[in-house]
This record gives sequence, C-alpha cells and structure tokens, in this order.
Amino acid sequence: MRTQVAIIGAGPAGLLLGQLLHKAGIDNVILEQRSRDYVLGRIRAGVLEQGTVDLLDEAGVSRRLHQEGLIHDGAALCFGGARHRINFKELIGKSVTVYGQTEVTRDLMDARDESGAGIVYEAEAVSLHDFDGKSPKVRYRKDGAWQELDCEFIAGCDGFHGVSRQSVPQTAMRTFERVYPFGWLGILSDTPPVSHELIYANHERGFALCSMRSATRSRYYLQCPLTEKAEEWSDARFWEELKRRLDEEAVAALVTGPSIEMSIAPLRSFVAEPLRFGRLFLAGDAAHIVPPTGAKGLNLAASDVHYLSRALIEYYAEKTSAGIDAYSEKCLRRIWKAERFSWWMTSMMHRFPNTDAFGHKIQEAELDYLANSRAAQIALAENYVGLPFGD
Repeated sequence: MRTQVAIIGAGPAGLLLGQLLHKAGIDNVILEQRSRDYVLGRIRAGVLEQGTVDLLDEAGVSRRLHQEGLIHDGAALCFGGARHRINFKELIGKSVTVYGQTEVTRDLMDARDESGAGIVYEAEAVSLHDFDGKSPKVRYRKDGAWQELDCEFIAGCDGFHGVSRQSVPQTAMRTFERVYPFGWLGILSDTPPVSHELIYANHERGFALCSMRSATRSRYYLQCPLTEKAEEWSDARFWEELKRRLDEEAVAALVTGPSIEMSIAPLRSFVAEPLRFGRLFLAGDAAHIVPPTGAKGLNLAASDVHYLSRALIEYYAEKTSAGIDAYSEKCLRRIWKAERFSWWMTSMMHRFPNTDAFGHKIQEAELDYLANSRAAQIALAENYVGLPFGD
C-alpha cells in the first residue's frame, strides 16, 4: 500500500491533520493502535481556543461544535474564600469555547468516514523505517497479517507513549521535563455545572477546579497526593472535599450526584526538541505535555497541526520545503510560551508539599496582584484564550 502522508495515531491531532490534508487533495492513511471505541472512551478536557475553533471550521467539522459548544467570556479564580472573575471578553475581546475533546474526536471520525479516506484501527506492532531518507515506510500487523505502507512523510501523532518519538535515536533529540508532586483526582457526573464558567480554586487543602462538558454534565477535579488511589474515594467523600475548597456561593449552588467516571491523572511538563527528523514530524502529545491547569493540551496539538498541514500543503502545491524546514522552530516558539503559562498557572494555584511559609505568602501576593491589576489580568487572558499562531 502507498500514500503520500502516513499519520500515526487517530486522536484529535492525527484526525485533524488527516482531514485538512484530505481537503487539500493530499492522500493520507491513519494508523491507530486501539479500536475506535477505545479512542472515543478517553475522557479529556475541552476548553478550545479561538484558533482551534477556526481550524475545526477550516476542516469542515464544526457544525455540532457551534450548536452545542458553550462560549465562555471569562473564568474565575477563587482564593481566600472569595471569587474573582477574569473577563476575557472585556480585557482582550476574545473568548473560549467549552466542547469536549471526545466530541471533537467523534466529529473528526465521522468526517473521516464520510470522506472514505484510509484509516486502520487496531494496527498492531507499528514500526517506522527509513524516515531519514526519501522513502519512509511504516510496518504493522492487522488481523494477524503483516502490512507495509510506503509513504513520503510520516506524522507522529500517537501520544506521549507512542512509537513515533521512541523511533528517533536518542542522540538526535533533547527532552525537557518537570514532574509535579501531585495529581488531579477527576470526577465526571451528569449534574448541572456549579457555575456557567470555570472556577480555579487555590485552598490550603489543595487546588480544585470546577469545569463542565455541557449544560448538564460536569467535570470536577481535586489536587491529591500521587499516593492516592481513585478506588479509595467514594462519591460522597469527593463531594465533601470539593465543598471544603470552594467559596460559599459555589457550595450553595453545587449539585451532587453519582459519578460516571473517576480517575487520577499525574501532572508533568514535557517538551522534545526538535520536532522534525528527516521525513518524520512529531505533533501533539508525542512532542509535548502540559499540566492541564492552563487548558493547553488539545490546543497545542491543534497548533502543531496548523503548522504541519500548511507546510505539507505548501510542499505539494508549490514544490518548496520552506514550510517543513521551519516547522519545528515555529511550533516550539509557541509550545514554550504555552508551557510557561501552564507552569505558571500550576505554580500559582496548587499547594506544593515542600513550600515554606515564605512561599505561601508569595503565592498569596501573586493572586492578590492578579485580582487587582488590569495589566496582570490582560496577560492571563491573552495566554488563556490562546496566543496567535504567528505565521
């Protein structure tokens, strides 16, 4: 089998890249290790920057997003028992859209099905070959039979643990990582959100986040030690702990109910450099991870796809490699700014186990400054809603 671009991974990054290339007339095949149902079963965040929404518009997959997505003109920071709203719309004239990553993935899968473009689920033992030359190959096993896909480029969109980054010689790559000494215990429930916008809470017992997937489905998180196990938490225990970390108004408005899903996610910051190795490109979680505090994970993946899709379209339409040569540099400039913002939000909102009294006072001063400085709020707002792609 032969194609122009082999895409490894059928998460949002791989599917969005495939859709944009298909619309530009560039043949591509997506290989996914898991089943379709497994991919759709992943519970992920869903705060979309305007740039991500624009890219989904361009891909022709945003009809349901615009019907069901929730426009948020701001978000709240809660500390010292009081809530402080950061008004994105008033400060910088922009908003974000809340629409679950699972729904983005579903819309992209449906578009892939309608297009008839190639996608292989449950592709086992995927391996990448010869991407340092002009004729890359991808080998995999499907239904017990070995297959080989000849291609001109490989896009590695298969996540942090995928084969794409692991296929690069260690001597060709630098990695940067910070692992945080806590995790997020998350619960999903079919209850109305406690607020129409997200609440980020800093509390002496730890961070909490009130989020949502829709007007009837809520997502809540609690900072917890990495030693905690989700099965040790009952729904009742979760709700009681959440109430301890919120302001009185939120506690009074909170509607509790049985959980649909409960899990603990560790937090880390991670970047691999560069993102191009001959004819192999890394995109999304294969290239970088951010703590979810800044709502950047899916949006950074879309940012990579923005640059990579344009580079490949330019290569085939204009016979120039300028875009693919600049891909890594353009992506990394934006990635590191998002990493900085996510690290800053995480550092400001969480309680770190080894922080002394001086550190706590500095954190309190930072939050107080942010709540009372328009300049500080503008900086937060423009980073939260998403910096421009900067082509």
